[in-house]
Amino acid sequence: MIQVKNLFKQFKNAEHPSVNDLSFSFEAGKIVGLLGPNGAGKTTTISILCGLIKDYSGEVSVLGLPIQSNAESLKMKLGIVPQQIALYPGLSCIENLKYFGSLYNIPASTLHEKIRSLLQQFGLHEHANKLIKDFSGGMKRRANIIASLLNNPGLLILDEPTAGVDVHSRNMILGFLKSYNEAGNSIIYTSHILEEAESLCDEVLIIDNGKKVVQGHPAKLVAEYQTENLEGLFLKLTGYKLRDTL
Repeated sequence: MIQVKNLFKQFKNAEHPSVNDLSFSFEAGKIVGLLGPNGAGKTTTISILCGLIKDYSGEVSVLGLPIQSNAESLKMKLGIVPQQIALYPGLSCIENLKYFGSLYNIPASTLHEKIRSLLQQFGLHEHANKLIKDFSGGMKRRANIIASLLNNPGLLILDEPTAGVDVHSRNMILGFLKSYNEAGNSIIYTSHILEEAESLCDEVLIIDNGKKVVQGHPAKLVAEYQTENLEGLFLKLTGYKLRDTL
């Protein structure tokens, strides 16, 4: 599903590289957690996998295709949920979804039914015509995810999809991710909620300072490093120092 070899990216005027000789691979059909402290390089790595950052060194293949020469075609096959809400606040929920669906050239009748089904599934059908700016945080997160699903992606990439949401929205989102994976789809997601990652993921990759620290099944890693849980493992490998970023 994903093959990354010797990935390196340093932004202009940055003191240190965001990603530094990073290599890893993920098999299809799994839920994989990309974990790390603030500033570890998670979002940069995701942006490269999505084809949003093109100026880097190293080899990156997504769905068996080199991303640099296939970025535009791969974008049509991926579902991307960014950390920030990527919706137009002055448009209604359904106006946003119709617009994003049109970017995939989905036929109107097919798109209408897809939107109707997803709004129902995510509990937003009664709010379809309300403005995004009037939505609660959890509602915005759910609408953000719906926008990534309109093209039926076989690979869904999410950057902190449950950050700042209420308990009910978080439970609904995690339940959806499990069922979406059980239907044969692959998922990569980042999260700072390690209890969530431990219960959800088939595999985790922990990175720090742009480098790979460890990769494997959460329970096996916890046993190998003799920690109580994934959070204990995370702190043991990345340290207890605060990671404030600007």
